[in-house]
Amino acid sequence: MDGTKRVFLTGCSRGIGLSIAKASIAKKWEVTGTARKSEFPKSLNDSDRFSGVYADLAFPEKLESLLKPELLKSSPDVLINNAGIFTDAGFEADDDHWLDVWNRTQHVNLTSAALLCKWFIQMHVQNNTEGIIINIASRASYRGDTQEYSAYAASKAGLVGLTKSIARGYSNKGVVAYSIAPGFIETDMAKDAVELLGKEHITRDSVFDEITQPDEVAELVVFLAKGRVRHATGQTFHINGGSYMI
Repeated sequence: MDGTKRVFLTGCSRGIGLSIAKASIAKKWEVTGTARKSEFPKSLNDSDRFSGVYADLAFPEKLESLLKPELLKSSPDVLINNAGIFTDAGFEADDDHWLDVWNRTQHVNLTSAALLCKWFIQMHVQNNTEGIIINIASRASYRGDTQEYSAYAASKAGLVGLTKSIARGYSNKGVVAYSIAPGFIETDMAKDAVELLGKEHITRDSVFDEITQPDEVAELVVFLAKGRVRHATGQTFHINGGSYMI
């Protein structure tokens, strides 16, 4: 599957997703990317290899009309589920608020990704073609997170389980699947934590005195998307500055 690719990528207006989109376009791949409401940056809009789609993944029941047609139209070789939210709600919160955060987090981080995987798999199995799924999970999938971010950790752990199940069920039918589990990455989503806690606190578990850059994650994604390591299907690739080794 090496060579020119068609990529469907969620959450690509900033952060890790933007780095993945740029790295893919640099390979001369075609990218269809999604965002909730953030404007796609000029670097993407100016490329004739990029097409942007707006959809709120918190409402998976709407995705059949919003994203499924775009997915089928673009007929991607590679699906990258990157979009995610990181919202706090401690166990001391009232039930309504806690459940609201829990449900929204699962919808964005897991349920919508699962639907896209389902449609992607059906498309490739029906057409008897090969496909690659790359799900961006988290270090929290394995070590957990602080209790107020338990919804995030649970959603990302579910994404890893989903990936392994897809790999077991569909690799011999042409669709392989991988997870990537980043640690703390220097993105807009992490900016508040850096400002609140400080860089030293964020990097205290790392073997480096620096925060991992999104471009490193993008390089790993592009490597897997080339389709050269299909027998690594189902595996999780960890990139966290050595802060959690498994």
